[in-house]
Amino acid sequence: MNRGIFFHKTIATGFGSGYFPKAPGTAGAALAAFLWWILSVTPLSSCALASVTAVLIVVFTGLGVWSSGVMAAVWNDEDPSRVTIDEMVGVWIPLLAVKDGNIYYMICAFVLFRLFDIFKPFGIRKMEKIKGGWGIMMDDIVAGIYSLLILAGIQWAIG
Repeated sequence: MNRGIFFHKTIATGFGSGYFPKAPGTAGAALAAFLWWILSVTPLSSCALASVTAVLIVVFTGLGVWSSGVMAAVWNDEDPSRVTIDEMVGVWIPLLAVKDGNIYYMICAFVLFRLFDIFKPFGIRKMEKIKGGWGIMMDDIVAGIYSLLILAGIQWAIG
């Protein structure tokens, strides 16, 4: 296999999570949440954890736009279900609001993101009309932003 295609396939499929036989999007989001949880239980401060998460979001958004666009063309599919880097980025967004490995808020972030990603309310579905890698990534980015806002509101209300 061409090394360039291997690179793009690895990134686009969320390091292979897109090949999970049932619910590959959930598998990609779960992998991202698990990776974040590992980071969160290390001796990073809350600020450092948020910074690392933000870097992951920015770097993998760029790589995801590029690689998912390449693989969509290779697979001749506008939004292949094997592409899960978008779910990974999407779930990292609400995890920005989660402090120091709080497993309950981590699960809440995951569930909120998956609900927004699956049901696509409030204009999320319109993002899929964008062509190429941006279209693949944007619906999940918006779902992640909505999840972040709700999770931050929950945390604020609880105190």
